[in-house]
Parts: sequence; C-alpha cells; structure tokens
Amino acid sequence: MAGSEHAEVEETLKRIGAQKGVIGTIVVNAEGIPLRTTLDNSTSVQYAKVFHQLTMKARSTVRDIDPQNDLTFLRVRSKKHEILIAPENEFLLIVIQSPRE
Repeated sequence: MAGSEHAEVEETLKRIGAQKGVIGTIVVNAEGIPLRTTLDNSTSVQYAKVFHQLTMKARSTVRDIDPQNDLTFLRVRSKKHEILIAPENEFLLIVIQSPRE
C-alpha cells in the first residue's frame, strides 16, 4: 500500500471510529486475520473469524441465487450490537456499534 493510500485508510478508519455509537473497527484480510483493529486482540480475533466465515457464506449464497451478483454489504443486528461488514476483494471492514433505538 502506497503512503497516500495508507494515510487515506487511516483517515477513513479514524472518521468511522469517531461516529456516535461505534465501539470498534476491524480490518480483516482474505484469510480472516485481523490486520488493523481498535479492539483488544482476543475480541478482534473472535469477531474476525466468525464474521469472515459468515461473509463468505453470504457471498456464496448471493452468487448461488444469481452468479452475476455479489455481496456488497452485510448488516447483522443483535440485542447488544449492530455489526456492519463491507467486503472488498482482499479485505473486510467490520464495524461494531451500539444499535440505535
């Protein structure tokens, strides 16, 4: 990643993290390993693993329905959190936030 791209990614993560209700962000590589996180290591590894698997399954499901289609965003809401996942070719961006009422 070039210096300007790295700075742009850092600025984007900082902007997302500053949003009201955001608990943490995790950037995950194609193997499901956290590369950049604002959470503790064990939490990051746990979220990265399960949401990488879920995202791959969701992407496969979308393509099974329509091979010309692809997953662009995944949102999971539980009682405690809302997890937003933006998959790219080689990375996942996972944002954990408090659910809005």
